[in-house]
Amino acid sequence: MAVKNKTVAVLGASHKPERYSNKAVRSLSRSGYEVIPVNPAGGIICELPVAKRLDEIKIPVDTLSIYVNAQLSSSLNAAILRLKPERVIFNPGTENPELEKALTDAGIRVIHACTLVLLETGQFETARC
Repeated sequence: MAVKNKTVAVLGASHKPERYSNKAVRSLSRSGYEVIPVNPAGGIICELPVAKRLDEIKIPVDTLSIYVNAQLSSSLNAAILRLKPERVIFNPGTENPELEKALTDAGIRVIHACTLVLLETGQFETARC
């Protein structure tokens, strides 16, 4: 059962089941979200097709959950802004003040939280800045 109008892109989704980004893809999918894993290697993660680049995503994205370091997310700044998600979740260790400023300047909500914890505690839908 899909959650209505709730599409989540997971930037840095890993093919390795032990990685948090892979666990996030699984948990989001089990919770009914439409999940788009993003990884330059492509392929399949948790039975979902992987977008190699953010620019490949052609549907509106409600949430972008980031699992890459600041250096990599800075290089994707323009692509993230073009994607225009309603909100971006910076998971622990992915903080990027430069990107955060660009997002807030563009009217995109920024959240510092763990996607897995938000899901586990029932706060994923309601998490705010």
